[in-house]
Amino acid sequence: MRISLKEDMMGSFGIKFERFWRVFYEYNGYVRVLEGLRNTVTIAVFGLIIGVLIGTAIAAVEVSPKKSIFSRVLNKICVFYVALFRGTPIVVQLLVTYYVVLPLIGINMSPVNVCILVFGFNSGAYVSEIMRGGILSVDPGQMEAGRAVGLSYGVTMIKVVVPQAVKNILPTIGNEFIALIKETSVVSFVGALDLYVAFNFIGTNNYEFMVPYLVMALIYIILVMFISLLIKTMERSLRRSDRSSRP
Repeated sequence: MRISLKEDMMGSFGIKFERFWRVFYEYNGYVRVLEGLRNTVTIAVFGLIIGVLIGTAIAAVEVSPKKSIFSRVLNKICVFYVALFRGTPIVVQLLVTYYVVLPLIGINMSPVNVCILVFGFNSGAYVSEIMRGGILSVDPGQMEAGRAVGLSYGVTMIKVVVPQAVKNILPTIGNEFIALIKETSVVSFVGALDLYVAFNFIGTNNYEFMVPYLVMALIYIILVMFISLLIKTMERSLRRSDRSSRP
């Protein structure tokens, strides 16, 4: 009885897989999957780059001395920015940007470019807190040493403090990249083609969603494992360079 049930299950899965393969290969479903994978990686990579740039700038403003009215106003703006993007879901940010903000200001952008922009702004709010913690973890003597040799505050921050902070927060930045990869599954709300849309297309065309969604999950797992391996490799490389630079 158990053997018969197992055979029935295997046979049923085989039929489901044949339906999946027919749409995936024979009907060129793989073309959509490859495009969705490319868009997913593109949005996450460029979103992280924008996020790191914005986050570093915000963190530098937050840890800098508030000696002037301009610096205090700029700090308030940064605090509001972080609260805004950390306090609203990424889906809401996508919808408001694509359907409200851009039409109001008369800018026409492709869905993928809108997603890159929104994911970058969203990531910047989180990276700013990560980077702020990394900057504060650097020995204050590094800033004092830079100023002592005649470097300005900004130059010392960019050339001395930030590079050391990046070493401290590299694993957390890797986690942010992984989070962006997974969050791209919501870009279909603004019409962008990602992995979810591609596999949903395959499932819709063969009236079977189990195998497409399992393959989609497997691709996400492989992406995350690859990113984790890359981050660990970079960490080991930085540790070796630190040991080799010591007297």
